[in-house]
Amino acid sequence: FIYFVLVMTSCVVRREAESQLSSDTDLEDPDGKNAKTGKGLAARKGKKALGDKAKGGGAGRLPGLGRVNGHHQENGMENMTLFEVVKMGKSATQSVVDDWIEAYKQERDIALLDLINFFIQCSGCKGAVSGEMFRHMQNSEIIRKMTEEFDEDSGEYPLTLSGPQWKKFRISFCDFIAVLVRQCQYSIIYDEYMMDTVISLLTGLSDSQVRAFRHTSTLAAMKLMTALVNVALNLSINMDNTQRQYEAERNKVVAKRANDRLELLLQKRKELQENQDEIENMMNAIFKGVFVHRYRDAIAEIRAICIEEIGVWMKLYSDAFLNDSYLKYVGWTMHDKQGEVRLKCLTALQGLFYNRELGARLELFTSRFKDRIVSMTLDKEYDVAVQAIKLLTLVLQSSDEVLTAEDCESVYHLVYSAHRPIAVSAGEFLFKKLFSHQSPEEEGLPRRGRQSLNGSLIKTTVFFFLESELHEHGAYLVDSLWECASELLKDWETMISLLLDEPVPGEEALTDRQETALVELMLCAIRQACECHPPVGRGTGKRVLTAKEKKTQLDDRTRITEMFAVALPLLLAKYCVDIDKVTNLLQIPKYFDLDIYTTGRLEKHLDALLRQIWEVQDKHTDTEVLEACSTTYHYLCNEEFTIFNRVDIARSQLLDELVDKFNRLLEDFLQEGEEPDEDDAYQVLSTLKKISAFHNAHDLSKWDLFTCNYRLLNTGLQNGDMPEQIVIHAMQCTHYIILWHLAKVSDGSSLKAFTILCDLLLIFSHQIMSSGREQLEPLVYTPDSSLQAELLNFILDQVFIDQDDDNNSTDGQQDDEASKIEALHKRRNLLAAYCKLIIYNVVEMNTGADIFKQYMRYYNDYGDIIKETMSKTRQIDKVQCAKTLILSLQALFNEMLSDLGFNVDRSSSAFCGIKELARRFSLTFGLDQLKTREAIAMLHKDGIEFAFKEPSPQGEGSPPLNLAFLDILSEFSSKLIRQDKKTVHMYLERFMTFQMALQREDCWLPLISYRNSLQVGGDDDTMSVISGISSRGSTIRSKKSKPAASSKRKLPEGEQSEENSCSSSDAVWVNREQNVQTPVMMHSPHLTSTVLRDPKKMRPEDSYTAAYTMPTEQHPHQPVPPHTQVTWMLTQRQQAEARQQQERVTMHYAKMRNHIRRGSGLMEDDEEPIVEDVMMSSEDRLEDINEGMDFDTMDIDLPASKNRRERTELKPDYFDPSSIMDDSVLNVSMF
Repeated sequence: FIYFVLVMTSCVVRREAESQLSSDTDLEDPDGKNAKTGKGLAARKGKKALGDKAKGGGAGRLPGLGRVNGHHQENGMENMTLFEVVKMGKSATQSVVDDWIEAYKQERDIALLDLINFFIQCSGCKGAVSGEMFRHMQNSEIIRKMTEEFDEDSGEYPLTLSGPQWKKFRISFCDFIAVLVRQCQYSIIYDEYMMDTVISLLTGLSDSQVRAFRHTSTLAAMKLMTALVNVALNLSINMDNTQRQYEAERNKVVAKRANDRLELLLQKRKELQENQDEIENMMNAIFKGVFVHRYRDAIAEIRAICIEEIGVWMKLYSDAFLNDSYLKYVGWTMHDKQGEVRLKCLTALQGLFYNRELGARLELFTSRFKDRIVSMTLDKEYDVAVQAIKLLTLVLQSSDEVLTAEDCESVYHLVYSAHRPIAVSAGEFLFKKLFSHQSPEEEGLPRRGRQSLNGSLIKTTVFFFLESELHEHGAYLVDSLWECASELLKDWETMISLLLDEPVPGEEALTDRQETALVELMLCAIRQACECHPPVGRGTGKRVLTAKEKKTQLDDRTRITEMFAVALPLLLAKYCVDIDKVTNLLQIPKYFDLDIYTTGRLEKHLDALLRQIWEVQDKHTDTEVLEACSTTYHYLCNEEFTIFNRVDIARSQLLDELVDKFNRLLEDFLQEGEEPDEDDAYQVLSTLKKISAFHNAHDLSKWDLFTCNYRLLNTGLQNGDMPEQIVIHAMQCTHYIILWHLAKVSDGSSLKAFTILCDLLLIFSHQIMSSGREQLEPLVYTPDSSLQAELLNFILDQVFIDQDDDNNSTDGQQDDEASKIEALHKRRNLLAAYCKLIIYNVVEMNTGADIFKQYMRYYNDYGDIIKETMSKTRQIDKVQCAKTLILSLQALFNEMLSDLGFNVDRSSSAFCGIKELARRFSLTFGLDQLKTREAIAMLHKDGIEFAFKEPSPQGEGSPPLNLAFLDILSEFSSKLIRQDKKTVHMYLERFMTFQMALQREDCWLPLISYRNSLQVGGDDDTMSVISGISSRGSTIRSKKSKPAASSKRKLPEGEQSEENSCSSSDAVWVNREQNVQTPVMMHSPHLTSTVLRDPKKMRPEDSYTAAYTMPTEQHPHQPVPPHTQVTWMLTQRQQAEARQQQERVTMHYAKMRNHIRRGSGLMEDDEEPIVEDVMMSSEDRLEDINEGMDFDTMDIDLPASKNRRERTELKPDYFDPSSIMDDSVLNVSMF
């Protein structure tokens, strides 16, 4: 008992002395002199026994004497919470932690309360723990209270929010915890108060049913554990150093031994051991209280956090964590259902196997879970499969005996995968397994040549290629090995030696099959070196090469030319009769740098190559070989190089000989009275095949082959006994003759050719299979992206031009009005032809963006065509049509930025024009917001993403480059219903940072106005058409200075009661309509031809009455009792009658004003299609576009002078302010 009292007394005295020394700092103590002892983690998860030391205050505010991040603050900055400071991310985490430590030393309860609220607020909870709750409530009670105050409407919290600000917040959050433990590691974490409270809180939060609490606390606990592992590692190192110092001092002779130093070292080691035990208690509490439960959490993100951190622990402190007790969690989790978690398991194991010393301690784990890792190479998630292959590569490096031959073979075949990252990883595994090990007898071999080490490795590659039984995928194998074995694959000197040199005695020669495989791999390696992109089917396309890659490409091409210019004629001479080898070898010259033939004085080798090509075509009749010869001549006959004359003479001599031979054989073959034998037919066929192959790539017009082929085909047609193959190749040769003549035709008929091409695309589109004609599916042709781009560019170049710039009218008479009208007719025909390709889904709908953006500028010329195209596309797919409209606005906005620069002037004519176009686009969606709900929502989504896509070129603090686009996008806000306005507003806030919401400068006005447009009028989704007309009577709209609430129309009492009844009925109608699902896709209209048939007269009255049935009676408007069951029905009927009266009055007035020139109206009510088909003649109307298919070719008559003002008789435009000129028209309510 006396001994125990003495020990406790000495401990108390030492604690007081150390606290006196460390009262001013707790930042750094590398020797651990100021470390305080503790008695382990108090098990107080349910209740915190703070006693009388706990004091209230703070409520989560950052403690300290008016300091934040080590600086005196002004303007209320001292009241910011830890969460707000970390969220801003502007200050260094070190300063924030230092301020918190200073406050903890002064009043630890207030500082600790702030830390607790920091974790609560990081979870997205709006509540805060008060001092009273901190003193008297258990953790479970506090968590329950915070759960009640949690805002679970959105389900989002800081760790799940997107955007750069929240990504930085996650990083700052983790850094804060790591720095906090590092700065407190010498005293505060051992005071049995701070760490006990934090661990107890995080353990309780990690067991909450609220995902936000569970996710945030698990991340915090795992990062806290990682920081403690670093502390434990430092303590272990200090203990080892102290032990060595103690042993060294004790081993000294007695005369030189310092007993006081031995006592100090012994005491220091004891203190370090006590600290180590306490840290271990903390880590055990976190591991057993958080990790063991959360590594199998229902949320994949939480499971991934746990596995990622345990991998860090095993790598940092392998002595404590790299054992089966912890590895089993990683092994079990490799079977997780989510690819994200499986990926974390593999990356954690890669960090261990990368260190060979650690890899040797994983033998038991590898033997237990090896099969699972091998099976993960075929994981459905590509990223997981890639990492599994990389892990097996590290396992292979650590030990050759772990993986069996069967395990390796399961990875080998992945070099032929279409997914390039998987194939490259498998190629690296293959290289490590087969090529990286050298036997002692191979070390002394030469670097190049048949007897070199590369020669043996190239043979091994050929053997592997043949054994894989995927011979047609040689390009895939080369691409897979290119990153790790490019030096081997570029050893073309050794490959040539293996093909040309005779084997030395005792060496096994390559078989014919092996030589064929080697030639194919050699060609694939040459192609990879010269083109520098993956083969077809693997990869997303060509990428931009760096300067270093371009230099390497040029050097490789030079080496290939110098080497194969000499060797290729020899190879062709050796394998002249082998079809496969010759076909591959003849493709090599297209990768040559032809200048080297002249600069390197290699003309004699060029002559040898030309002689070998002549020999090859003379001995072969196979189509592939002949086309390879023709292609080689085509590449060598390039007028840019000096060898052109030499090659052109050789080619002409070859063709002269072929044509003379063909004419001579044809005369004998077509002699009358003699029946040709098989030998004559074979000679004619072989010669004709050679001529056809060369005619494909070369213009043989001067040899007049058409006459010969015509005689041959005509004779066969008359006699009927011509061999089939001769007929086929004669027709093919004639086909090439026609194509070469067409290539020489001038561009004068390009307009007519474009119209014919559009009609052909319509005829052979998917519409050809309609009405049960599925047997015509082989005839369906879909234009590729390049053809679509050429069609669009032709329209933009030929149609959207000013009349003054059109110099192709007639005979230079640009000033003649008739010639201008005729030229405009032609351009309208071209535009109509292309727009029908959009309507019938022959070309992509988004190509219409470049057409729609011209709506305002060329409204008088093509406004009706563009508007009808928008209407038809909306009927087919509302969402895609909306995307196309917003794409056209984005294109105009980008053009404005390129012309005017980054500083957008919203008062400029260009910006106002784009905004006016957006307003007109908005009106085309009509009044039925439910039908266009999804389309409008997607339009806003694309617009918001475009506005925040590009950062500001002026750096942080400035608005994004495209932020002014939100001002244009606000024109569509009125089309959103109340629920969607809230959703769009929430989506907008994902892209906004905290600072953006506080900005009020002029450059931020588009964001402010757009946010206001999503909030103002949120309780009323209806629009007043009359007020819309009055407010938009002119092109330039005045800005309103009054609030939105004061701008509502004030009606007389009678009208107010009537409006209330109407609104109540509208509410019933809206509720009824919300249950109706609007189809997104509609069937395309039936196919019609762009070029027209004979015009048929149709009376306007017939078409009008077909679309609008006018009532014969007019019922007076009567008040309806408000409390009857048929209130809404009567109100709806009254509204219909009012609308009919409005239509009659407006139409009568419009007919009286036909002689008055109308301004450009809005014309945007597209809910009902325009009766007149603008693709047809507006003067001589034809049948409706849905009548069927008619492919007769005639000219389209679309008078340019007839625009919307001359079509008033067909349909009045209620949205056109110029159609409502006096108050008499407004007497009838439209609602």
